[in-house]
Amino acid sequence: MPFSDNFDATVLREYDIRGIVGQTLHEADAFAIGRCLGTIVSRAGGKSVATGYDGRHSSPSLEAALVRGLRASGMDVVRIGLGPTPMLYYTATTQGTDAAIMVTGSHNPPNYNGFKMMLGRKPFFGTQIRDLGIMAATGDVVAETTGSERSLDIAEDYLQRLTKDWDGGDRALKVVWDNGNGSAGDVLMQLVKRLPGHHTVLNGKIDGDFPAHHPDPTVPKNLEQLIAEVHAQKADIGIAFDGDADRIGLVDDTGAILFGDQLMIVLGRDVLRTHPGATIIADVKASQVLFDEIGKAGGKPLMWKTGHSLIKAKMAETGSPLAGEMSGHIFFADRWYGFDDALYAAVRTLGIVARMDGKLSDVRKALPQVINTPELRFDCDDRRKFTVIEEVAARLRTEGASVSETDGVRVLTSDGWWLLRASNTQAVLVARCEASTDAGLDRLKAALVKQLEASGLAAPDFSGANAGH
Repeated sequence: MPFSDNFDATVLREYDIRGIVGQTLHEADAFAIGRCLGTIVSRAGGKSVATGYDGRHSSPSLEAALVRGLRASGMDVVRIGLGPTPMLYYTATTQGTDAAIMVTGSHNPPNYNGFKMMLGRKPFFGTQIRDLGIMAATGDVVAETTGSERSLDIAEDYLQRLTKDWDGGDRALKVVWDNGNGSAGDVLMQLVKRLPGHHTVLNGKIDGDFPAHHPDPTVPKNLEQLIAEVHAQKADIGIAFDGDADRIGLVDDTGAILFGDQLMIVLGRDVLRTHPGATIIADVKASQVLFDEIGKAGGKPLMWKTGHSLIKAKMAETGSPLAGEMSGHIFFADRWYGFDDALYAAVRTLGIVARMDGKLSDVRKALPQVINTPELRFDCDDRRKFTVIEEVAARLRTEGASVSETDGVRVLTSDGWWLLRASNTQAVLVARCEASTDAGLDRLKAALVKQLEASGLAAPDFSGANAGH
């Protein structure tokens, strides 16, 4: 039977495929993804693909359609069922499958879903996703055949490997976890039984409606329940996950949030003890404090482009043992496999805290204090956003400004820095500013606004944007 499928134009993203179930994303699309990725694997001489799915109500049926598409392309499918995205990455890595596809809407609202893919040990993204869309539209697939499938319960193996790297001794930390009703729930409940200390799990039940709060730990509002419980229990630390547990959020013993770049300082110092002089990578949105502190600890800080697929690729290129993003993606190649895994990052973080003489809040308070805006996102037409960045960069070069063009423009001044970049996944520009004083931050914001206005754009909403960090 001839095959073709036209994806909705909005679902093919830079790093994954994602849409609204029943509106822009359908089971037929899941079948097409399996059919096309299976074709790519087959043409490369491969045969096996691992699949998994998150806790959204639509995920089981989408995964079943995906498997039908893979089998129709002759694939031998290894199905691990419901669980966190990093458990699928672990499966692909340890079982040696030729590809892997996770059905997950990540931290999107409940009516969304999507697909994250690996080809070999590498992320499948960018032009590869766009090419997959062309294959589906043109019916460019191998002749229909019948592959095979088997179920694999990998959870126990994954749990044993997670706990193998526990390095905090027997110190009994008091830990509060917020699973956010995400897909890590069942694995997390088993993990805490195997770690020393006293553990409380909030919202441990997997529930695709996310009844407690939205499963995005980078938004402070979503951490309020965790912070309250850390205070109530006088806990040492609080840990939160996003919907599919490839991103982590952290609060210290005082209930203060540790942002992604602050966590990277804690992790980076530890990794550099055994990898002196190593390259530690963070994205362009990270605080200058992170890059400075990695340098002080004897590492080579490397600022790189935002995007988990881009970070993973740079890690492999540089041999970096650790990388991270402000969004909470943490990548360990030190003793781990180089993919983003919030459960593993949590185990390593707890080990460090258990070995500390003092409290995690002492480490946070000892860092240089800066004032910054959160990530400011504002609409800009997809066709215009990259042109705006080029215009701003050209003006800054003419002015002789100190600029990094690694990803957008990051401008360094005596006050601090400001960033303007185009989102790879949405029709928005992203801005951020950081300074050591309120007056300095105001000057940075004014410089950013001046550049935006010169390109015919209004200033973003800075209200409530100043925050200590």
